[in-house]
Amino acid sequence: MSIGWIIVIIATLGWHIGLYGMFKKAGIEGWKAFIPFYNTWCMVEKMELKKFWFFLQFIPIAGQFITIWICIKFVEHFGRFGVLHHAATVFLPFIYFPYLGFSSQERYAGKKVVDNYKKSGAREWIDAAAFAVVAATLIRTFVFEAYTIPTPSMEKTLLVNDFLFVSKFSYGPRIPNTPIAMPFVHHTLPVTNSKSYSEAIYIPYTRWFASDVKRNDVTVFNFPVNDTLINDEANFGSRVTYYEAVREHGRQKIWDEYGNIIITRPVDKRENFIKRTVAVGGDMLQVVNGQVLINNQPQPAFPQSERYYRLDIPQGSFLDADRLKDLGILVRESQGDLVQLTATQWLVNITNEEKAQLKLPAGYVLSNFIMNPDPKVFPYYNVGSNWSGDNYGPLMVPKRGSSIELTPDNLVRYQRCIEVYEGNKLENRAGKIFLNDVETKNYTFKMNYYFMMGDNRHNSLDSRYWGFVPEDHIVGKASLIWFSWEGGPRWKRIFNSIK
Repeated sequence: MSIGWIIVIIATLGWHIGLYGMFKKAGIEGWKAFIPFYNTWCMVEKMELKKFWFFLQFIPIAGQFITIWICIKFVEHFGRFGVLHHAATVFLPFIYFPYLGFSSQERYAGKKVVDNYKKSGAREWIDAAAFAVVAATLIRTFVFEAYTIPTPSMEKTLLVNDFLFVSKFSYGPRIPNTPIAMPFVHHTLPVTNSKSYSEAIYIPYTRWFASDVKRNDVTVFNFPVNDTLINDEANFGSRVTYYEAVREHGRQKIWDEYGNIIITRPVDKRENFIKRTVAVGGDMLQVVNGQVLINNQPQPAFPQSERYYRLDIPQGSFLDADRLKDLGILVRESQGDLVQLTATQWLVNITNEEKAQLKLPAGYVLSNFIMNPDPKVFPYYNVGSNWSGDNYGPLMVPKRGSSIELTPDNLVRYQRCIEVYEGNKLENRAGKIFLNDVETKNYTFKMNYYFMMGDNRHNSLDSRYWGFVPEDHIVGKASLIWFSWEGGPRWKRIFNSIK
């Protein structure tokens, strides 16, 4: 277990144990302090606040402020109104709450003391809001952050409109490269559509309590090839990368047509992606007919990971989402889970769990669907190489401290790592390789790299198409689904851990 996780566990225990003592003093049964959200419900009731304050906690991003504000208000009911008391509530609750809860010098004063406290309503709101903003910013930066799943690339492990908590402590909190930024927006301000950050101060890659990403972790990271982009998310952005557009149409044409909207972004402001880490630094990755092999060993098939299968049905039969549901297969036609090829042949997106339990009627035949060789897969060999999303590699994932010979083949595979991610000048002068103007035949990597794939294997823009993820792009580990929505709450998914 990492030092970061030990600190989180100790802080969480301190917060809840302290709240237990505070509840006892306030006349609330102590055990209620240990139940997430129920504890804030009890605080709202005890303080006689409007009940809507409790429900506002469930608003993404803004809900963090509300929870902090409720805690500040609860501390005020102990007669503690000063700036230092608010600061202790926000930054050191795992120490301050046990003090309030168990010190013989502290008591629950109640609503009357709050009502008699001479401070304007505006001042009270400003104080609480300021501390809430600072606290929420620090929590989002160093502890955890809320994310929403926007696309089906991780289905059905993660569904569109799953709301997640992403742990920053799992791999160590990363210090922002651009500390001067508007809080609670990523890279673009709403309404004005302008940059939300300044690069006047730029902090090189720094990570506290660093630990490596583990194979098969579901990981959030900054999209590596989003360093340069055509700033038109509807048509380009992270959907069609700048580099893909240049390869297809040529650099001059792209700059002639879109030069006024081509921008660059620092690492921490590149688009957030979420995928499964299928290979880590030092691994030899290969995909054979859709089966992932690491160091020649087949990897586990995750139950909710899905891929296309070809389904042949009898002449005169019809297939739709309802018919597939009867067979035990859940599809969303709007997400391309069901594609008709001919009158009797369909592509169906099926999870590993569904396939294992599938019993087809007579005349139905299920077979593997294998993607054709594709020149668009990384590292952009021609079709003659026969690489595709289903037959890929072998490809070595770079590891910090490992060395490679700078052969023509390795230059194709690792040039971006050497030049862009690790900041070197690499030149080929008449067949001789120069690194930072010094002739060399080998290169030693400075960082660990990772290879990411979506669980929706035939509907995911991932490392197969744009390459490796450097360690300085890692944001955190997807840990918990705290809410999920599809025409209403998906109750069975709420508070599920992510595996």
